[in-house]
Amino acid sequence: MYYIQYPEKKEWASLLTRPTFDTTNLFDTVNHILVDVQKRGDKAVIEYEEKFDKIHLDVLQVSDNELASAETKISKELKDAILIAKKNIANFHAAQVYSDVTIETMPGIRCWQKNLPIEKVGLYIPGGTAPLFSTVLMLAIPAQIAGCKEIILCSPPNSNGDIHPAILFAAHISGVSKVYKIGGVQAIAAMAYGTETVPKVYKIFGPGNQYVTAAKQLVSLKDVAIDMPAGPSEVEVIADETANPAFVAADLLSQAEHGADSSAILLTTSNELATAVQQEIQQQLPLLSRAEIAVKALNNSKIILLHTIEDIIEWTNEYAPEHLIISTKNYTDIANRITNAGSIFLGYLTPESAGDYASGTNHTLPTNGYAKAYSGVNLDSFKKKITYQELTKEGIQAIGSTIEVMAENELLTAHKNAVTLRLQSLV
Repeated sequence: MYYIQYPEKKEWASLLTRPTFDTTNLFDTVNHILVDVQKRGDKAVIEYEEKFDKIHLDVLQVSDNELASAETKISKELKDAILIAKKNIANFHAAQVYSDVTIETMPGIRCWQKNLPIEKVGLYIPGGTAPLFSTVLMLAIPAQIAGCKEIILCSPPNSNGDIHPAILFAAHISGVSKVYKIGGVQAIAAMAYGTETVPKVYKIFGPGNQYVTAAKQLVSLKDVAIDMPAGPSEVEVIADETANPAFVAADLLSQAEHGADSSAILLTTSNELATAVQQEIQQQLPLLSRAEIAVKALNNSKIILLHTIEDIIEWTNEYAPEHLIISTKNYTDIANRITNAGSIFLGYLTPESAGDYASGTNHTLPTNGYAKAYSGVNLDSFKKKITYQELTKEGIQAIGSTIEVMAENELLTAHKNAVTLRLQSLV
């Protein structure tokens, strides 16, 4: 990690820059696959599975027997852990159910809003270097609670043509309707356009590599909604002299092991803590199963020594981290001054890992500074809102002239006439 001491504010902009990959460079390649799947359906998907995932599939859909038997292929310890996480995630997201709003804005004018589920959603779960069964829970559970009628899931198969049983078990207990052995751009295309086997969905959720990200960006332009813009995962830790250096180092490394393009930042006012954390990183790093990946991510990472907590708060709100851990004696006060972050972890005993897996909050969060404008995935992500209004005779008479004046001044005569004719009919 780079250690930067007391940078001047004119340097902040360059230091705030994240390691990013311009996915527009991939658009031609990705668009070719999207168009091909749109035209040729299952046949194209099967060909791309053979090309990219190195497996020939005669059947794309996971069978009911495969789903039901998945729990026999994972340990009882993992099964129990998934069930506990499922319960907490369900409890937290179920608490986000809001009552519909009805209000009489004027006598005789009643307006209301209803929350309705998005009927068909698609979840993409990467295969890659680790089975992300936790992401299945984070996406499928709120979709089920929201009342989505069709929840489909795509994930790339391994060399034997199978999806990891933990992913299948998580899907089975979380209300997923159908699971398909499809990865990469072809999976996004299949869900965006539909094929003979895969139904078209209205919104696509889930992380992925640069090609998947580019595919989601392209299909979102006109074909289907997506959860949010995505970039490499990141964490920021705010720590003071009271923090445990071993804990802080572990938090930074837990982010670094996500992927080579991940980044971790430590902001502190304590040089002693910064030094101790660097020593802890060197001690813990060789013990990691994904140490090689973590080392690459640390090349994108920084420890930054600032003069005051006020500087740290200003920096953080400009950076808008995906994950923010506040490990200080006054963490609540600092948290109350943070306006831009995906998810915040408070105190010495709250690691990012808690939210990643089992505390109940969602781990699908805005990256790359998008926390300034986007929320993480929540129950509303799987819902849409419809507004209604009903005017009685009293209502149209009370507001009619207001509408007429506004419409006339916008030169929209038909809008005015739509009111005038109704008012005249009541005379």
